[in-house]
Amino acid sequence: MKILLANPRGFCAGVYMAIDVVDQLLDICQGETIYVFHEIVHNRHVVARFERRGVVFVESINDVPDGAIVVFSAHGVSPAIRREAQAKKLAAIDATCPLVTKVHAEAIRYARKGFQILLVGHRQHQEVVGTLGEAPDAIQVVERPSDIAHLVIHDRERLVYLTQTTLSLDDAGVIIEALKKAFPAIKEPPVSDICYATTNRQTAVRAIAPNCDLVLVVGSANSSNSVRLTEISMNCGTPARLVDDRTEIDPKWFVGVETVLVTAGASAPEDLVHDLIEDLVRTYGAEVEQHDICHEEIEFGLPGTLKAVMRARGVDPVGRRIIRGDEGARLHEWFEQHNIPFRTIDLTVGGRSPLGIAKRG
Repeated sequence: MKILLANPRGFCAGVYMAIDVVDQLLDICQGETIYVFHEIVHNRHVVARFERRGVVFVESINDVPDGAIVVFSAHGVSPAIRREAQAKKLAAIDATCPLVTKVHAEAIRYARKGFQILLVGHRQHQEVVGTLGEAPDAIQVVERPSDIAHLVIHDRERLVYLTQTTLSLDDAGVIIEALKKAFPAIKEPPVSDICYATTNRQTAVRAIAPNCDLVLVVGSANSSNSVRLTEISMNCGTPARLVDDRTEIDPKWFVGVETVLVTAGASAPEDLVHDLIEDLVRTYGAEVEQHDICHEEIEFGLPGTLKAVMRARGVDPVGRRIIRGDEGARLHEWFEQHNIPFRTIDLTVGGRSPLGIAKRG
């Protein structure tokens, strides 16, 4: 069996930042309980690991004691939640992904200009709930093309669409084209709202999956971007399975399978991918190739609300920014430690010949 490991995969800059926020608070606020409104990211392992360290996750601000520390998750929150936190005098730390904040800012700006906003996304997703809360009277959610017929439009010349950041490019494209057909004058955001990490992970699956017999996506069922990766694979004609970790693997999936693509959603820890690969190599004698489709270098700094808490406690924020390090070197080191045959193939635009960079651990 051959395993093709998609790159990029796993944590994005927004997830790194959100997790680092909680890690930093656990370090500087020892002895205090850290509360997080909603799951910090949509991955049950990340949440469970923080719970074991004493972090408390809540779905209502009322469950946070007055004056306590609360972190807003990477998905963002509505102004109503912020007001509730303020009323309880909470020390609120905003771990919202900056790319989600961008969509919030666009919603506010267009609503103030008198536009109706058509928000393409999943109505129950926490990100959409937060964005909707910025201008509830101006925003209508569009989940599928059939929703368009039921929209209440006051002025067809003053419409704009925005999107959830973690949508499938394919599905969003279909809805956006339907919106443009129904409302030719509709404005679009200056820059696509679907984030770079979502786009890159989907592009990698779209490029590699057609050459595989099975795709395994490491991620939780409530992770929108992870679910979208399985859908894209199936749209390519390749069966896909979403697994939280290696314990969910079913041997029946591998009957007649020769090539498996392994990837991970933007909130899935890399060690879960490593564990899964180790099991596949041990069970099936698989060899591993990482296929580099594109490289990511985006990083987000610590949010200002966290820096303020640090300074108030006599901690200098300078130098405490998360350092991701050389993930490629760490991967090679891990394969060498586990004696797993491995090579990297550069399929990026302008990348070198695959044969020219093949490496074995």
